[in-house]
Amino acid sequence: MNTIHIAGFPRVGAKRELKFLIEKFWQGDIDDATLQHAARELRQKHWLLQKGAGLDISPVGDFSLYDHMLDAQVLVGAIPTRFGFDAANLSSAQYFQLARGNATQHAIEMTKWFDTNYHYLVPEWRSDTTFSANPAPLLAQIAEAQALGIKAKPVLVGPLTLLWQGKCKGGEFDRLALLPALLKTYQDLLAALNAAKVDWVQIDEPILALDLPAQWLAAFAPAYAALAHSPLKLLLATYFGSVAEHAPLLKALPVAGLHLDLVRAPQQLDTFIQGWPQDKILSAGVIDGRNIWRADLGGVLTQVQALQAQLGERLWLAPSCSLLHSPFDLAQEGKLDVDLKSWLAFAVQKLNELKLLKRGLTQGRSAIANELAASDFARDQRRSSSRIHRADVAQRLAALPADSDRRASSYPVRAKAQAAWLKLPLLPTTTIGSFPQTSDIRAARAAFKRGEIDTASYEAAMKAEIALVIRKQEALDIDVLVHGEAERNDMVEYFGEQLAGFAFTEYGWVQSYGSRCVKPPIIYGDVARPEPMTVRWAVYAQSLSQRPVKGMLTGPVTILQWSFVRNDLSRAAVCKQIALAINDEVLDLENAGIKVIQIDEPAVREGLPLQRSDWNAYLAWAGESFRLSCTGVDDSTQIHTHMCYSEFGDILPSIAALDADVITIETSRSDMELLRDFGSFAYPNEIGPGVYDIHSPRVPDEAELEKLLDKALDVIPAQRLWVNPDCGLKTRGWPEVEAALQAMVTVTKRLRARLAATA
Repeated sequence: MNTIHIAGFPRVGAKRELKFLIEKFWQGDIDDATLQHAARELRQKHWLLQKGAGLDISPVGDFSLYDHMLDAQVLVGAIPTRFGFDAANLSSAQYFQLARGNATQHAIEMTKWFDTNYHYLVPEWRSDTTFSANPAPLLAQIAEAQALGIKAKPVLVGPLTLLWQGKCKGGEFDRLALLPALLKTYQDLLAALNAAKVDWVQIDEPILALDLPAQWLAAFAPAYAALAHSPLKLLLATYFGSVAEHAPLLKALPVAGLHLDLVRAPQQLDTFIQGWPQDKILSAGVIDGRNIWRADLGGVLTQVQALQAQLGERLWLAPSCSLLHSPFDLAQEGKLDVDLKSWLAFAVQKLNELKLLKRGLTQGRSAIANELAASDFARDQRRSSSRIHRADVAQRLAALPADSDRRASSYPVRAKAQAAWLKLPLLPTTTIGSFPQTSDIRAARAAFKRGEIDTASYEAAMKAEIALVIRKQEALDIDVLVHGEAERNDMVEYFGEQLAGFAFTEYGWVQSYGSRCVKPPIIYGDVARPEPMTVRWAVYAQSLSQRPVKGMLTGPVTILQWSFVRNDLSRAAVCKQIALAINDEVLDLENAGIKVIQIDEPAVREGLPLQRSDWNAYLAWAGESFRLSCTGVDDSTQIHTHMCYSEFGDILPSIAALDADVITIETSRSDMELLRDFGSFAYPNEIGPGVYDIHSPRVPDEAELEKLLDKALDVIPAQRLWVNPDCGLKTRGWPEVEAALQAMVTVTKRLRARLAATA
């Protein structure tokens, strides 16, 4: 019998139970015992669901109260020493302080997990970092699973991935110098897992899909030789891309099996199947773990039948990667169009696809004839659907002139035209866009969706919130205002709901970080903008103030990246379709008198292919798409963009080529580290480095802000420097927002006076 398994399962629950649970704990509504009991019940529910779906082995350790990389740091006893916590005796309150910061320490830096929209907490490595195995939390979960009759497969972040994904602190050093001590800790962990009577341990090494330096690749063989002393069977898991170039190395590693992502990189299979070792299993990731499209069961079954003929029972079947990146259960979606729904599969449905594939392998195609017929029907119906293709969209793209993505004048010319009417002070202050989404806002939106209040009542409530935000910003003396985005549920979902070619779910939530979940739109067809989306809100906000109010839009690359994207058209073509739809909105905003427009692109970096050889092509179409979104605007219209929680040093020429007049970036968690790259590169346009971390509830003091701004002034001329928070403020409460912004403005005015005196 062939084994079916998964690398991980959505943690948040079918109705985001985990989100609401941990937020209750943060708010003090439940104690630690209640938190732990409810979390245990939720993960046990997930294991039983997997068992009922026919999985042979279930992952243990993939469930996290915040982040699996934070859990890995706790597991090896290497949490940041600056907090003064003991990893072996970490309380839940302390665990969350690592993620969110406290009164004395900023939170652990957060950035994107490879090319996904999941954020992980970045390990902090020092030359004197020590490690100590702390297996108790994982052992407790294994015992829970075994008590339910679950065959448990512990999941560990691999030692080399753990080191690579971290950052050096306290000065640069070779992180590989920490590997021997870390491997000793992994040996201790494996010994503890062996005592827990598990057979298999999954060790995730996704960095193998990256362009690793030679010394890191060379470290794999001795590292896994050290781990091979354990009697446990190790399944080395790779995903997110091809590892074909490392096939000789991976075939020779002393592990019992290897998992390959055959959705993202199906072409790598030929390299591995030739001469596959007789003593190893091959786990074939043939179900898409990162998208929501139903598998072509007939095609996949043909593929795995050929593999089974060569491997027999040494063939395992699995999704391409953890189902963490997939929504929970399509069966909950009662409002989706019936045809569209038939094209989709969420995490629970993907378990069923695995079960059907196993039955087809063991009993033959006839055993699943009805299911194969249904799969074929859905595939053919989707291909022929008239709802997918729009001739007007294709014609518009085809008719674009060669230079249609370029502004009429260069930045220096535009900057003069903008300064002439903006008349901003030195170090202008602004925010990134959103203000607190209060319970009143959410209640009004929910009531409107349920039909309990009419359109006029809903819009009156939103206008009241906009007026409040404008008044508060003016009272704080912020220079360039925003309307606060009270009417928006999500920065991508809001736009997708108003664009043709998009569909939406009720419960299609996926975890972004911690308790933050997003509900990505589904791009199923050609994209167009039927009517203006934001103009009336922006115009209303501007009517309340003499200060400039930014029009706030989400950029085409981010809408693409944060959606589930159709897989029958290139991502480049889809992105350009979105860009032209956004451009329609930009021009309407400009015509309505909104002359400062922010087009957020926080996802540009995360969209980078994992292999550098593919970067140039991606950056070319991503940059063109952004520029298309603001093409045709007047020189005096100031275009902003915002990017957060990403590294930019190696793609700065492409960031500069976006040619935004002002870019705002996250820099506070990294202590302005990111800004050094912009300074070294001599970034030519205006820039606003975030001066405080909005993902932490702590309010920064003035000395801290002044220190960060002084660092910024060391690398960016004051004439091109803006002052702003790291990101939007929707997740924060008004008291902390007002206190933090007041400190930001106070420090900015002090620096203006100092600069004026120096001049």
